[in-house]
Amino acid sequence: MSGTKKSRSKRDISPTHQNAAAIDIGATMHVAAVGPDHVSEPVHSFGTFTGDLHRLADWFTQCGVRTVAMESTGVYWIPVFEILDQRGFEVILVNARDAKHVPGRKTDISDAQWLQRLHEYGLLRASFRLKGEVAVMRAYLRQRERLLDYAASHIQHMQKALTQMNLQLHHVVTDITGATGMAIIRALVAGERDPMVLAAHRDPRCHASAETIRQALVGNDREEHIFALTQALELYDVYQAKVALCDVRIEAVLKRLRKASCASVGKPPCVRTMKKQSNGPAFDVRAALHGLLGCDVTQIHGLGPYLALKLVAECGTNLSAWPNAKHFTSWLCLSPSNKISGGKVLSSRTRRSGSRAAALLRLAAVAVGRTETALGAFFRRLSARVGKAKAVTATARKIAVLFYNTLRHGMKYSDPGASHYEESYRRRVLTNLERRAKSLGYTLQPAPAPG
Repeated sequence: MSGTKKSRSKRDISPTHQNAAAIDIGATMHVAAVGPDHVSEPVHSFGTFTGDLHRLADWFTQCGVRTVAMESTGVYWIPVFEILDQRGFEVILVNARDAKHVPGRKTDISDAQWLQRLHEYGLLRASFRLKGEVAVMRAYLRQRERLLDYAASHIQHMQKALTQMNLQLHHVVTDITGATGMAIIRALVAGERDPMVLAAHRDPRCHASAETIRQALVGNDREEHIFALTQALELYDVYQAKVALCDVRIEAVLKRLRKASCASVGKPPCVRTMKKQSNGPAFDVRAALHGLLGCDVTQIHGLGPYLALKLVAECGTNLSAWPNAKHFTSWLCLSPSNKISGGKVLSSRTRRSGSRAAALLRLAAVAVGRTETALGAFFRRLSARVGKAKAVTATARKIAVLFYNTLRHGMKYSDPGASHYEESYRRRVLTNLERRAKSLGYTLQPAPAPG
């Protein structure tokens, strides 16, 4: 028996973090746990007021804690994380998936103690979290996206009010928030009802003729519908003004980041496309990104200036948190998983993820699938073979690799074209067929030309 106990003690794992603590985050109460060898009562509960959080930090200081782990529970972890980080603790945010599959943890106390135990032995991985001005820019961009969503709902309200009056404006113009649509709506709100006068607000670039617009604007005006249209327009204008304020803040953050980088950059390459992005910022995003990054990521097909800005805000400016492109695509949940047991692949499905960066890359993949590029040809070939859903994920992964190599290693992307990709794919298929025929004792020969 003594020999067995001795052998077990030799196999004990030594702690990685001697002064580790953990917090079980809640909406109204936080449960904190430290090592049982520090104090007689290793678990304490604290409220969620700011004073309670400072008392939590004081208790950690008394216990000699240096590093703290917590799960990312909603948004309740943010105040705790920021206060502890300001007080000098090394705080790591962990994914609940890494510690939830353990039986017997049914209370907040046992949950906190288990987290502390895992963190003490270095069994928890810290999640990626932006810091500094990039995190500030990400907050402004997310606020901007929320404002655009709110404005979009009022666009639907305006369209509903027009439909109730049988004004078929959305059938004759591409976008009712364009130059022609907004001019007509503002004239309607101002009291104009004559279809001829309303049709005179047609922009010269509008495809519909003035007569078509006039016929579409003959409707049944009612007071309550005009009232609803007026309020929807006013709210839409309010959100557009708030979006403009966000653009000012985002541009200021980009200038501060550019000044802090102190990197000398040359002249940006030629613009790949002159098409203006809808709902894009009011300033020159492409020039600002080139000055900050030293490279032009918009040369990659599918990545417009605004989408590239949001990607940089979600992932950082240098992507140094990931050793290579495989780690980066795995973090995005765009690479196949490796669920293997007994030498047999049980599943290779990509993990589900709520990553905003992955969603942006999937949008880029859908957009590039309609282009005559190598990426577009890859998307269409894979879509015909395995379906669009898998083709979107695979193309998004390719774009992610190009994005990583451009930012991390300064790669210059040059599209070889759809025809080059198709010819390369044809050569690969032919090489595989020749190898299989040779293994079976046959030789492939080209078919004779017809006639």
